[in-house]
Amino acid sequence: MKVYVMLADGFEDIEALSVVDVLRRGEVDTVTVSVKNDKVVLSGHNVPVVADTLLSQIKVEKDDMIVLPGGGKGVENLKACEPLKDLLIKHQEYKGLLAAICAGPTVPGELGFYKGVKATCYPGCEKELDGAILSEDKVVVDQNFVTSRGPGVSLDFAFALLKLIKGEELAEKIKSGMLYKG
Repeated sequence: MKVYVMLADGFEDIEALSVVDVLRRGEVDTVTVSVKNDKVVLSGHNVPVVADTLLSQIKVEKDDMIVLPGGGKGVENLKACEPLKDLLIKHQEYKGLLAAICAGPTVPGELGFYKGVKATCYPGCEKELDGAILSEDKVVVDQNFVTSRGPGVSLDFAFALLKLIKGEELAEKIKSGMLYKG
């Protein structure tokens, strides 16, 4: 299993990189993916990040996970990426794991993935989660989806992903090692 963290210019730094940090500490094969034709992606706070690979160079398997960080401009750029939308639709056909945080859930939300699914997002983005059962929980896991609220709960989101992939025992061990009490 691989976890692909999609990066577009304007992504929310902490939402993307906390996932990468926690999952790599848990020895999960985590790959940062630029959705443009350049590995250098500029975060929402103007931090240049060099992605591991490009969207055009990956092959997502059924048991892989795709992660969509938030960030207003970043999410606009994710939504504008037709190859990413095509990949998400294909991944959803076999109920592949899809995680999104902040405004990130609006990408699959606009594709109609959340109909009848419990989900959460950044306050004010709810109308774009078409058909979702809305929640205000920090992190929601339902069916093949994991959604989360925003930057302040990025570590909760990252640990929920680690727990889902590697189990509660390892997630608790990594939390303890990071002095995380959330």
